[in-house]
Amino acid sequence: MARISIASGIDKAGFGRVADYLVIAIAVSLPWSTSATAILAVLWIFAVIPVVGWIDVRRELLTPAGGLPVVLVVLGLAGMLWADVTLFDRWKGFDSFLKLLVIPLLLAQFQRSDRGEWVFLGYLCSCVALLVATMIVMAVPPLSATLIHNDGVLVKNGATQSGEFVTCIFGMLYIVADSAERRRMAVSFGLIAIIVAMFANMVYVSTGRTALVTVPVLLALFAVKRLSGRGIVLASAAAVLVGIVAWSSSPYLRDRTVQMWTDVEKYQATSQRTSSGERIEFWKKSVDFIQQSPAIGHGTGSIRSLFEKAAAGKTGTAGVAAANPHNQTFAVAIQLGLIGVAILWAMWVAHLLLFRGNRLAEWIGLMIVVQNMIGSLFNSHLFDFVQGWVYVVGVGVAGGITLKNLRGKEQSLYKAKPATT
Repeated sequence: MARISIASGIDKAGFGRVADYLVIAIAVSLPWSTSATAILAVLWIFAVIPVVGWIDVRRELLTPAGGLPVVLVVLGLAGMLWADVTLFDRWKGFDSFLKLLVIPLLLAQFQRSDRGEWVFLGYLCSCVALLVATMIVMAVPPLSATLIHNDGVLVKNGATQSGEFVTCIFGMLYIVADSAERRRMAVSFGLIAIIVAMFANMVYVSTGRTALVTVPVLLALFAVKRLSGRGIVLASAAAVLVGIVAWSSSPYLRDRTVQMWTDVEKYQATSQRTSSGERIEFWKKSVDFIQQSPAIGHGTGSIRSLFEKAAAGKTGTAGVAAANPHNQTFAVAIQLGLIGVAILWAMWVAHLLLFRGNRLAEWIGLMIVVQNMIGSLFNSHLFDFVQGWVYVVGVGVAGGITLKNLRGKEQSLYKAKPATT
């Protein structure tokens, strides 16, 4: 059967190269500029349409990894029908879902492309450039006074930057382990230097508290996936030693950690507005909203309206009207009910199962999914711009590479199978 293409009579190879380079550019832009990422994403859509065929797209839509993100988007679109808010609020809520449509397209694209690893390399180089630029600016007091934000970053915020550095650190850890096994010590030492610099920035300059929870979980996952029993023991001892040194030598890290507990105590004692106290208040109200409409939720875009009504006439933390419950499961459940939550978690599980192997792409995909799930306990990371795009690009590209490798392995086994009479 002839392959049915979305567009025919054009230079598909040329468009394929352009589409690949645009995804690389998206990865490079993510640590720096949301506007650039949005523009590049639109250009990529126009470039990828002539490249992928309908058969390729349909194949991904019929799989859990590619189909469930689209199902969640379709449910979000349907949720606009029963939302009791303005059309603008409904669209603004639905806009948060749209980026998930990228996943099946990237899965199809990078099963045909040999440039998937370039996307990861581009993202790493961009984060390293951000680290170096931050160090240079901080070393020059006049520049530091004007360019460095209050949380010690050049662009975006400390929570976002530390999440980007965590992704890079654990991606490089895999390459360090692989290089050490192959006796490529120069590569190992170079990557270790970058890992130390990024970790030092998180410990002494700027970190998000979500990263403090994510790091030990990813470290345990890395140890189980890549190390032997003896290696796990040595890595555990090294992690404890690094943790002790970081805690004892960084007043900033101690203050950030202790602040979580003091914020909670202030909230419980006086209802004073604090970061951690607001999160607890948002979660309490979110549970109430979900109980009011547990099956299908209040509709897409209804979060802000519900919080505004709940905060009316109140003071302190209870009087804060949020547009974000700071929990991905709650953000979906409030709008789409338990049906939406079931699809959300099924999507996460499908993506975890996609990355069961031990190659670099599978490790990167697994790490990104786990990092997103942990971060989504404290934030709505799929709906956030940077974290959401890191998820869809990481899962889409790593998933495409994984599926291409699996298809190549199956073809090799088929060719090696002896002929039967």
